[in-house]
Amino acid sequence: MNIRALQRLALAAMLAVPVTAVAHRAWMLPSATVLSGEDPWITVDAAVSNDLFYFEHFPMQLDGLTVMTPDGSPGEAANQARGRYRSTFDVRLTVPGTYRIAVAGGGFSASWRENGQTRRWRGTREAMAAAVPANAENLRVTLGQRRIEFFVTRGAPTDRVLQPINEGLEMVPITHPNDLVAGEPARFRLVLDGKPAGGVEVEVVPGGNRYRDRLGDMKIQTAEDGTFTVTWPGPGMYWLEAAVRDTNSGLPNVQRNASYIATLEVLP
Repeated sequence: MNIRALQRLALAAMLAVPVTAVAHRAWMLPSATVLSGEDPWITVDAAVSNDLFYFEHFPMQLDGLTVMTPDGSPGEAANQARGRYRSTFDVRLTVPGTYRIAVAGGGFSASWRENGQTRRWRGTREAMAAAVPANAENLRVTLGQRRIEFFVTRGAPTDRVLQPINEGLEMVPITHPNDLVAGEPARFRLVLDGKPAGGVEVEVVPGGNRYRDRLGDMKIQTAEDGTFTVTWPGPGMYWLEAAVRDTNSGLPNVQRNASYIATLEVLP
């Protein structure tokens, strides 16, 4: 199996299970999150790795990459490329305000027994009927949804792109995500299909864990209204992740795994 096929298989598997259940972490890392000037750009690395923000495993697929400009209209991700360990792209911040940049998507996975062998399949809902036997032995079908994103601001921050899309698991910032300061609390709300996601564990990990003896992670439980507070122990880039497993897939007997990941920069 070639490397591209391995990448597709691994990332498809991430759609089917919560991120906390796999060994590797997916992330996007922008070159900056707060910019000014006449013609600002950012460059973004995107990868799946053991150590946060250190590319050593394989590149993230950029299928489902979107750029939302400050007024909510779609923007462009320029110069997309994929290397051996990371994918990259650039974004030109053409107008002032806050941008939301995400890789999001979903898909179905299935497993069953056939002639004493375990069969596996991954793909779209439309293709599932033809590929997966409805009366298969030990059939298990899962819908995986994921969103991996970050926010970047040119000039003064705005809040249009902070509104939820109301699909899958999302974080709705209460404190602006480009106004995070070390030692100060920041508040967020986790929502699932636009409704408060209470009782969900959120993991927050500072970058640079390759150079620490301990992961340094924080685990925070959301309140009934989905809110949670993070007090940043120091400046730097942070990785935030949450996952939910339920039966709200829209299909009978189909489980859903929804995951959310954000990269946030905390300033001194």
